[in-house]
Amino acid sequence: MDRMKELIDKLNQAAFAYYQQDKEIMSDYIYDKLYDELLALEKQTGIVLANSPTQNVGYTVLSNLIKIQHEVPILSLDKTKDTEKLKHFLEDQKGILSWKLDGLTIVLTYKNGQLEQAVTRGNGSVGEDVTHNARVFQNIPLKIPYQKELVIRGEGIISFSEFQKINEALEEGESYKNPRNLCSGTVRQLNSEIAAKRNVLFYAFTLAKAEEIDFEDSKQKQLDWLTKMGFSVVEHYAVTADTVEERVHFFQNKIEKNDFASDGLVLTYDSISYSEGLGSTSKFPRDSIAFKWADEMAETTLLEVIWNTSRTGLINPIAVFEPVELEGSTVSRASVHNVSILEELQLGIGDKIKVYKANMIIPQIAENITKKGGIEIPKHCFVCGGETEIRTLKDGKALYCTNPNCKAQLIRSLAHFVSRDAMNIEGLSEETLKKFVEKKLIQNYTDIFALEQYENVIKEMEGFGERSYEKLMESISKSKNVSLPNFIYALGINHVGLSNAKLLCKNFEYDLEKIKQAKEEELIAIDGFGEIIAHSIYQYFQDEKDMQLLQKALSYIVFEAPEAIEAKDNLPLENLRFVITGDLNHFSNRKQLQQEIERLGGKVTGSVTKKTNCLINNDTLSESSKNKKAKELGITVLNEEEFIKQYLS
Repeated sequence: MDRMKELIDKLNQAAFAYYQQDKEIMSDYIYDKLYDELLALEKQTGIVLANSPTQNVGYTVLSNLIKIQHEVPILSLDKTKDTEKLKHFLEDQKGILSWKLDGLTIVLTYKNGQLEQAVTRGNGSVGEDVTHNARVFQNIPLKIPYQKELVIRGEGIISFSEFQKINEALEEGESYKNPRNLCSGTVRQLNSEIAAKRNVLFYAFTLAKAEEIDFEDSKQKQLDWLTKMGFSVVEHYAVTADTVEERVHFFQNKIEKNDFASDGLVLTYDSISYSEGLGSTSKFPRDSIAFKWADEMAETTLLEVIWNTSRTGLINPIAVFEPVELEGSTVSRASVHNVSILEELQLGIGDKIKVYKANMIIPQIAENITKKGGIEIPKHCFVCGGETEIRTLKDGKALYCTNPNCKAQLIRSLAHFVSRDAMNIEGLSEETLKKFVEKKLIQNYTDIFALEQYENVIKEMEGFGERSYEKLMESISKSKNVSLPNFIYALGINHVGLSNAKLLCKNFEYDLEKIKQAKEEELIAIDGFGEIIAHSIYQYFQDEKDMQLLQKALSYIVFEAPEAIEAKDNLPLENLRFVITGDLNHFSNRKQLQQEIERLGGKVTGSVTKKTNCLINNDTLSESSKNKKAKELGITVLNEEEFIKQYLS
């Protein structure tokens, strides 16, 4: 198994370099040799892992997740924070102590050596069928040598490092608070391509059913056997009442080095027969208990709240307090996450607060004792001085810098500038842009048009060569002929999507000078524009730095003639308003569908009103508030297929 995993990793790295980075890190001869070795090992062991290059697993899109009744209910565990209770639990029995992984519990069923079904825990009695996504997890075996029915339980997780990478790439408002939420949202996606890209891992922790295998009355031997079948098994150790406390400390000392979230440990009896004889209460199984970390709490004094601007423009409040010792380290800062939590805590300078480490890792404020309040929400970004605004996201209110040229947002704004509906420059991924910025080849969007002066530097960079450099230069050259709406959209003016950019250009006869000179009242008069959009556009074209960059960009760019734009810019959804709700099939998420509607001239709003033309909901018979409102107002409710047929065909 170790050799198979090593081969899979090497072959996948070589394939990624060849197909995605246009470079060769392994000769065809070596690749074929390793591939054949892997294929032989898969035949020898009867095990095929989901991410093996020998598999060509297609992506699946479902219309909805099917509810599945669990054959045996999955009960939650009784909990303790006292190691003495663990000793009392074991008494003279041998036990197994393992991580309590903080992810999504999934039940896998295999028949005839093939993965047949994967179901989430759900409410313990009924879960959701996520087999289409389990097939693209990084480490789940699609095929095993055991031919009879096998049922196992385990945890789907996303690592901290992967969580950070994914969250940074998500659209504004779509980010997740922690890896567990991201994993849950990923596993329950209808489109398996999303799960495949997010590197979900599965760790088995219980063997629920395996016929005709003698495990010698030992759960330890069950886990050993699962490892031989190709499964990744949660880290675990045999313990007794005399050794369990020492092993708990062993786990505690590993937490800060882990790349995965854990909210405690699980202790279970090793004896299968003893466990089965105990049965369960109405709430908990009697053979297992969860050990939760006893959060060490410290009282301290709040010194200040500083505001940190991320590269997405999100400005996070960070509490700075008098240093305290927590879980063996000195702590003096804790993220407050967003404006909603800041307001809820009623923080004020000099407040007495209680702090702890969530899961023994992340410093958090548990309580504000004195609640002085009075922390002001900054009206300007501390990085660039640009105006800030509060936006309502799914996790509450958050503060954003509205300046698209803020240094903290440079990478994100550059990625937007080169995107398909903007300047459409291929070859400038976010990772490539990061490298160019780090080497100071690009300091603002205009520098993209002068990259040829760094030809030798770029060609020597990792992932580049003669061919990829020439492709990039061709793409940049091609982008210099652009329509005015696409260019304005590329500028990243706050609240100005592509559809608004088109409306703006149309109302000012595709004349950039007229747009630059427009007054706020003229902009407000545009149908569909309001005070916020008008102010944002006006402010942008009054900013001296923005105008200097714009003037420089215009020395490179040639705008398409208005007639050519009108000819190709058919807007079938112009002046139409849509609301999107529920899960989607054809589009990967609501944001993608919204972008398509806006690209065709339509508007997407969050609530159903008398101005709404159509509600898009795959569950047209739903009794949701939006469906009810649409029916009350006589507004059409269409599923995706009906919407595509009526509006996009």
